[in-house]
This record gives sequence, structure tokens and C-alpha cells, in this order.
Amino acid sequence: MEPNQSSATGQLSGWQRTAQGANLLSPDGRLGTVIFEEITALAGKHSAINLGQGYPDEDGPELLLNAARENIASGMNQYAPGRGLPVLREAIAAHQQRFYGIPVDAEREVVVSTGATEAIAASILAFAGPGDEVLTFEPFYDSYGAIIGLSGARHTTAPLTGPDFQPDLEALEAAMNERTRVIVVNNPHNPMGTMFSLESLERIVELAERFDAIIVTDEVYEHLTFAAKHIPVATLPGAWERTVTISSAGKTFSVTGWKIGWLTGPAKLVEAVRSVKSFLSYSSGTPFQGAVALGLGLEDAFYRSIAEALQRKRDVLGKGLRAAGFDVFTPQATYFTVVDAAPLGITDAVAFARRLPELVGVAAIPVPMFCHERGALRTRSLLRFAFCKKEDVLADAVQRLATLRDRL
Repeated sequence: MEPNQSSATGQLSGWQRTAQGANLLSPDGRLGTVIFEEITALAGKHSAINLGQGYPDEDGPELLLNAARENIASGMNQYAPGRGLPVLREAIAAHQQRFYGIPVDAEREVVVSTGATEAIAASILAFAGPGDEVLTFEPFYDSYGAIIGLSGARHTTAPLTGPDFQPDLEALEAAMNERTRVIVVNNPHNPMGTMFSLESLERIVELAERFDAIIVTDEVYEHLTFAAKHIPVATLPGAWERTVTISSAGKTFSVTGWKIGWLTGPAKLVEAVRSVKSFLSYSSGTPFQGAVALGLGLEDAFYRSIAEALQRKRDVLGKGLRAAGFDVFTPQATYFTVVDAAPLGITDAVAFARRLPELVGVAAIPVPMFCHERGALRTRSLLRFAFCKKEDVLADAVQRLATLRDRL
């Protein structure tokens, strides 16, 4: 019997029931395929341009790549300290002070993780369990639901409402209670590409204080913003003592395969997360950590340039998506554009996303896959396209999308 199969009785094993609660299993108990994997496979099958999965098709700064090569050649290939190399922890602390004025103790208030995903997982597992509730904003990045399910906590949501996809603050308050142990704040937001308003962030902090909840923030797109400057939750009055701030090198430096992330926060919270992390990966990417430290020290012009380059790409793709017949929600941040396919007569984004690679040779991710059932109804005709690709690739995608109406 394969590991993902149950007995002939059709009964689910304990781990399968947990996985089903985490949205990892299909209704009949089979191990489900992550939507990103499914769409990527369809893109490969039909030689489609993959604008589904959010990874750049260009390497990051040569300075970082050379530093990583040198570290490997010099023998930095064994375990790093569980907290991370001191040089990176110090660079993270300096980054938080430089960009946001947050004083961070590099020794006690920083932990390096295997990407932001591990930091988020370790945080949820550290702070929530059976009988607790973890609240996310919906749509939510898919790994949140999986980890909440594996923790044994109940997953609650508050919707983001269009057309600007800000939190519904009345619904947020109604969703919270004395069992709300963690609020996960993904800002800038994936998949919607929005930045939460100061009013929304302040209200989140106020409610967290009222219900004594911990705030776990996913801020991996902090430097990929096109309008307003990113505001970390931890900078707001009353937030620091209950906030764990998470980010990573992958998005900022186009090195998603390095899987170097980090979290900062008050020592008591960071220590709790570190304890869980030590049983997940223990340590992370030794030869890459010093290279990322160099990146965090790059001049302001570098950080401006990455956002400016992405904004140009955003506009190229957005223009093409509008010409193809979609309603386009122009993102304020990230490298994702969300569109509504309803003007094309599409009412099922999931089915449409599965057809799109064969239909026009372009792949996208259906937004309903980032939602629970009720949220999926609200977003049933929405798709997410990634624009973190070379401009000639985006131009090719736009040409292919131009044929969409004729092929429907």
C-alpha cells in the first residue's frame, strides 16, 4: 500500500484526517495535488508560458551569486548555528533599523529560517494548537491553511473586499473571540497584490490587544511596492510585544531557490518559534546566509530599481490582460496581477485555469484555490498572473492572450 492510501475499508488514518483538515486531501481521501504543481504540469504539457507560479526567470545580483560560490568553495557547507550565522542576523537587525526604525537585538530577537514558509509554519505551531483559533485574511496563501490544519487549531477568516481588497473590519471583529490565538497578516498581500491601509493595520493591532492574540506577519514583498511605502505592523503603537515579523531573501533578491528567510520580534516570542524550528530544519543554507547579508546591505538605489523594474513589467502585462478582455485589478505591490474573467463569460476560474494552458499557451492560478468554500464563491471568476518574468516573455504572453476571445 502506498503511503497516501488507506485501507480497503475507506477509513482515513489519523494523519490523513489531519491533512484533510489542512486542505491537502481530496474529498475521497486521496492526497491532493497542490494547485501550483498541477498548473505547472499543464504548462509544461502544452508548452505554455507559466505565469502561475511566482518565481523570477532571472537570477539575482551577481554580487550575491559570487559570494555564495565563494562560500561553497571555501568550505561553508555544514550546519549553520540554529539561530543563523551572526553575520546574517546582524544584517537583518541593521535592515530593520535602516528601513523602519525598529531596533532589534541580533542575538536574541532574530532567527534565520528555511524560507519564510518555515518561519510561518514554526510560528503557527509554536503559538496555536487544539482549542485555539488562527485567523487569516481571505484569500490567503495556501500554506497557511495547511499549517493551521496540522497544528490542530481552527482556521477562521476575515474577507478582503473589492475593489481595493482591504480587510472588512466589521467582519474581522466579528470573527475574533477569546479563542483567537494568532492573526496572520500577509502584507503586501499575495494573491491580491494589495497593501493594507494604516487604518486596517491599526485596527488589527487594537483587536489583537483586546483578545490577547499574537500577530504573525508575512512581509516577504516588503520591497516590491509601487505606491505607498510598506508599513510593518511591528512599528505601530502596542504591536511590538505581540508581533513576529517574517520576511525572506527570495522575493527581494530573485533567489527563491536559496530558501533563506527570517523572523524578528521580542525575545520571548522568537525563542518559542526557534524551539519549534529546531525540530523542523534546525539550520538553513549555510553558504547562502553570508551572501544574503551582503544583499541586505545594498544601497537604496538597488531597492528602488527592483520595484521600478517590476512596475514596468506589471504595466506591460496589465495592458495585455485588459486587451484580452479581463477586468484588471492593478496591484499596489508584489509581482502578481489579479483579474476578473467574468467579462469573458467565465464563472469558474478553477476550470478555466485548467483550460488556459492548452487554450492560449499561458498559465495562471485560480484565486478560489486561496479560499475556503464561502470565499471561493466570492472569488469564483478571479485569476492570478505573475509578472516576475523577462519582458520579452511577458510580451509573448500578451500576444498569446490576445487570441483568447477567438478561442473561447
